[in-house]
Amino acid sequence: MCGITGWVSFDRDLRASADTLDAMTQTMECRGPDDRGTWIDGPAALGHRRLAIIDLPGGRQPMTAETPRGTVVLVYSGETYNYTELRSELTARGHRFTTDSDTEVVLRGYLEWGEALAERLNGMYAFAVWDGRENKLVMIRDRMGIKPFYFYETPDGVLFGSEPKAILANPLAKSRVTLDGLRELFTIVKTPGHAVWDGMHEVEPGTVVTVDRGGLRQRAYWTLETRPHTDDRDTSIATVRSLLDDIVRRQLVSDVPRCTLLSGGLDSSAMTAIAARQLGEQGETVRSFAVDFVGQTENFVADEMRGTPDTPFVHDVAKAAGTDHRDIVLDSNELADPEVRARVIRARDIPAGFGDMDASLYLLFRAIREHSTVALSGESADEVFGGYLQFFDEEARSADTFPWLVRMSQHFGDDSDVLRGDLAGALDLDGYVRHSYAGAVRGIQRLDGESDFEYRMRKMCHLHLTRFVRVLLDRKDRASMAVGLEVRVPFCDHRLVEYVYNTPWSLKSFDGREKSLLREATADVLPKSVYDRVKSPYPSTQDPKYAVALQNHAKDLLARPSHRVFDLVDRERVSRAAHREAPQITQASRRGLERTLDLALWLDLYSPELVLS
Repeated sequence: MCGITGWVSFDRDLRASADTLDAMTQTMECRGPDDRGTWIDGPAALGHRRLAIIDLPGGRQPMTAETPRGTVVLVYSGETYNYTELRSELTARGHRFTTDSDTEVVLRGYLEWGEALAERLNGMYAFAVWDGRENKLVMIRDRMGIKPFYFYETPDGVLFGSEPKAILANPLAKSRVTLDGLRELFTIVKTPGHAVWDGMHEVEPGTVVTVDRGGLRQRAYWTLETRPHTDDRDTSIATVRSLLDDIVRRQLVSDVPRCTLLSGGLDSSAMTAIAARQLGEQGETVRSFAVDFVGQTENFVADEMRGTPDTPFVHDVAKAAGTDHRDIVLDSNELADPEVRARVIRARDIPAGFGDMDASLYLLFRAIREHSTVALSGESADEVFGGYLQFFDEEARSADTFPWLVRMSQHFGDDSDVLRGDLAGALDLDGYVRHSYAGAVRGIQRLDGESDFEYRMRKMCHLHLTRFVRVLLDRKDRASMAVGLEVRVPFCDHRLVEYVYNTPWSLKSFDGREKSLLREATADVLPKSVYDRVKSPYPSTQDPKYAVALQNHAKDLLARPSHRVFDLVDRERVSRAAHREAPQITQASRRGLERTLDLALWLDLYSPELVLS
């Protein structure tokens, strides 16, 4: 896992701009604390920060290959889980390797297959190749969008990086956010290619972007396709288990300490138990980590979202699987600490709006990094197997909008409530969501003979796998890489995604419960308590002292009435929330305070030009 960046300028010699490349590369230090490297020649400049995972001495980058027609240079972030098979195939084709790294396999694979290499890779990756044979840059991102990748077109080329901060370190990139960027920021729709920053774009998942003197071109090498599913229930269950066994085995490969993230839910428990069994066969014990809050288990109050605390289920799994387990217990002071908030915003480059759940994720990863460098996560199983409440909510099923938004304001409050009235009117967030939804469902393929209900559920699954999951993957990548921890996501393996996506909803929920296929496929490794447990989302603190701390920070902000944040948010609403009696602090007002504090810190840290008309 690493951070990559670069600059291609066809009208200048970038060897005179080494300082700028160094600055861009330095922004990626958190993603790659182990090593740095740069390469410049004429119109191309590439930078790399390395987090060493496989072949610690041999995987240095940028990695070059000399050919009779010119130099080919690679900067690569991620992991290729089928690199040993590809290496054998390339060796049979005459390639010779000088390292044991998956990076060299990707470089040699590009020499052999060009851009078609992407279709052969199994993994999570974002990489760029400067092909000196044709004077072109090739940027490729993994199918599910696990690894982030951004670019910014210039008059004579392009800037790119793993994160926006790398691009913004170049004077050619303008630190500007328009109304359209704010629309993306205040809605959870994850428009493909959108990066919030004006002029900046994401390399879309499953896409190849090529840049040469003729301009920039994009080509999708993978999309989520509709296909007939002919396997019966037993075969489907067996296939899911076979895929999971293979996926976990591949993703446990590492030359550094690894662990699992364990929440006590079905997803992370199944993954942890499979990993424990596989490592146990090699005489190893898997480490597991869970997040908890001071006093939460003892004082837990059930609500519509969360019916049970995580910790008892976590401990059941750790005992049954025999993991070396540790709870990371956080208190409200840590969660509300402005410095933690600042670190989260620096990690994301935007005020993303997940409040204490962002802070706790960052703190969890920071604690884990003291013990492990690689962690396996259960992220995306809910999107793949249909685990969220909205999959069983008739209103969400039939709504002409993104299904996760139907109950969002009910559970978390409405983000737009905090905005100034004139800005909310200019943004027209409802209109933005309607337009985005229409584009998201356009082109979803329907099987011949598929019932209206099954097609409706197919659309729900498609939206979660192509929109919602990308929000969560980006969140997890940024929080983990901010502390130099590589988080792998087995449930995002494209083979599993394709297979389960095309199983009909009647199979995904054959027993009337969420994630039926996953539950039965892993029943043999699950404690009964977890097998029977109802879905519970990522935890949020219930400690009232956290909300009080938010109020105090908001009061400090209100004492600075000239702060730019009040160009965006309604000062009077913030004041009412900040001075409300503690028992009257609702989830919505707490979220509004978190949003306001995030926005204020973002403006302080990034000083973006805001174009509000």
